[in-house]
Amino acid sequence: MLIIGHVWPEPKSSAAGRRMMQLIEFFKVSKYDICFATPCSKKEHSYPLEKINVSIASIEVNNSSFNDFIQKLNPDVVVFDRFMMEEQFGWRVAENCPHAIRILDTEDLHFFRKARYEALKKGRTLMREDLHSDEAKREIASILRCDLSLIISEAEVDLLARKFKVNPSILHYIPLLAPSISEEKSKKLPSYEKRKDFVFIGNFLHQPNWDSVLYLKEKIWPLIRKELPKARLLIYGAYASQKVEQLQNKHQGFIVKGRAEDAQNVLKKARVLLAPLRFGAGIKGKFIDAMLAGTPSITTTIGAEGICGKYPWPGEIANEEKAIVEEAIKIYDKPKRWQKVQQNGFQIINERFQENRFAEQFFEELEN
Repeated sequence: MLIIGHVWPEPKSSAAGRRMMQLIEFFKVSKYDICFATPCSKKEHSYPLEKINVSIASIEVNNSSFNDFIQKLNPDVVVFDRFMMEEQFGWRVAENCPHAIRILDTEDLHFFRKARYEALKKGRTLMREDLHSDEAKREIASILRCDLSLIISEAEVDLLARKFKVNPSILHYIPLLAPSISEEKSKKLPSYEKRKDFVFIGNFLHQPNWDSVLYLKEKIWPLIRKELPKARLLIYGAYASQKVEQLQNKHQGFIVKGRAEDAQNVLKKARVLLAPLRFGAGIKGKFIDAMLAGTPSITTTIGAEGICGKYPWPGEIANEEKAIVEEAIKIYDKPKRWQKVQQNGFQIINERFQENRFAEQFFEELEN
């Protein structure tokens, strides 16, 4: 198997990096020999793939050297990490290895996220014309060129099949995966009394995270702080630029911490994850992490999308400023309510994100 990466995976920096590592482990279990190739250069936090017996290669865009590379490798399966990689390399794969199965991992639907951002900038709800963009044409064309596309959220499967009439047989739902939470494991998590403060966590190269932190700083946090003067909001995230760091205000309890080496440790110490995302797509890994850490969360409909299914949210979902503030204060300040919504998170993890629910079905599909 050849995986053509958009970037080198950084599982400790982003949900996208974690998703890629989960897929690699998924394929390794099925005895694939994997080669990971990307035109990007490695960074300090790139995962050392060689340590898990994944061979690596550097490739160039717009260069016929890739033709020689793929002919020599002659993979059975090629996975494109996001549609931009399929655009760059898909036609070369088709020409040089016509029998290889081509799989697109969308990560999230880029055009969906962008459409929501455009609507937000215009101060209105999402409209049909927002979705009919050049980005949508490019991404859907990429999906149609591939044999199978991995979709991370049920909401996105529905959007593609219902609104854009993409044949559901070429779409395959695989969310972010998580370890199960037993009763024994849940009892070892820090209790309500042993936790304090609110937390936000997210990679700042991802625009929805920056927007959310700005929204917290300007609109949400001053109102929460007024009611809870001793509480703090700790902001964690990889690639926090100077504009993020400049938001720090210790007097207001708004603390910018930067990269979290271990997201679970950070979340286990916090009482509530506060992440009112105003646009985005896919599944937001921060909420999966929070449920694993037993940390209730306050978010928006967009933030919660594709996560809880028929189960109640492990915290509260609110879209208006006043409601976000009220719900955040209620969960933070009421131990019984906090404990009740914490249990919702354990149920969602155990019922909706277990690997064994998806592995067999996926490999059957690949075999077919």
